[in-house]
Amino acid sequence: MIYTVTLNPSLDYIVRMDKLTPGEINRADYEQIKAGGKGINVSIVLHNLGHDSVALGFVAGFTGDEIRREMHSRNIYTDFVHLAHGFSRINVKTKAGEETEINGRGPVIDQTAQEDLMRRLSLVDAADTLVLAGSIPKSLPNDIYARICSHVPEGTRVVVDAEKDLLVDMLRFHPFLVKPNQKELGDIFGVSITNDADTETYARKLQEKGARNVIISMAASGAMMVTEDGRMLRVKAPSGELVNSVGAGDSMLAGFLASLQETGDLERAFYAGVATGSASVYSDELATRENAEALLRKMLER
Repeated sequence: MIYTVTLNPSLDYIVRMDKLTPGEINRADYEQIKAGGKGINVSIVLHNLGHDSVALGFVAGFTGDEIRREMHSRNIYTDFVHLAHGFSRINVKTKAGEETEINGRGPVIDQTAQEDLMRRLSLVDAADTLVLAGSIPKSLPNDIYARICSHVPEGTRVVVDAEKDLLVDMLRFHPFLVKPNQKELGDIFGVSITNDADTETYARKLQEKGARNVIISMAASGAMMVTEDGRMLRVKAPSGELVNSVGAGDSMLAGFLASLQETGDLERAFYAGVATGSASVYSDELATRENAEALLRKMLER
């Protein structure tokens, strides 16, 4: 089973307009509300690809109820910890020529709730995959990912998609996969990365620090992977029209994990991940199996 952990889920309010003018009343041409958060996106795309997962995390208030309702309406398994106070955050994502995001803070998560999450993680065993994705609310300790990793059995496939110190702190646990984007990779090492040679160099430095496999997402340029057996894989994204970049990296991760379960082939899984991420970018909705497979066929024919 694949378990995803989203410590600060959200309701994403997505609006689209021709122009955003600060200080004025702006009217949307398009709007959508959907459950969000990196681990939740991974679970949704896994479901779209025909794979079960269990979504874990914290939810609160009327927004938390809506997150849970949407997940259940999609027939996605959840085991959220429900907080007695506050409400799950609302993230506003505005698309008006360029994308602008305003992310909410989220509820306070007390010690009792943290212990409740750890009890739910006791269901994870060494044959499972655990995805730790996204930011940590200020009310949680900075080492919460490390505490979670210490709580699951040795041998569990741990996948980490987080920024800077959160990701670096997990390398001592030798995660199966880490997936920063190119900018995040540069931020980790305090450098600006603009070419493939430097991307590979610093991806391998993450391996030296403990990561087994590393995928670097590079937006429209595609992605790179360095594998634990020493290979460097590089693929450009299939062509298409940018519609929505929200959830692209999460979709890539879901596509990779789904294909890996089906084939056991890291290279095939890497290509499938890029195709799935692109399928989300070229649609108002997160990737479906049909759209991802169509793009994968296009990539393999090149």
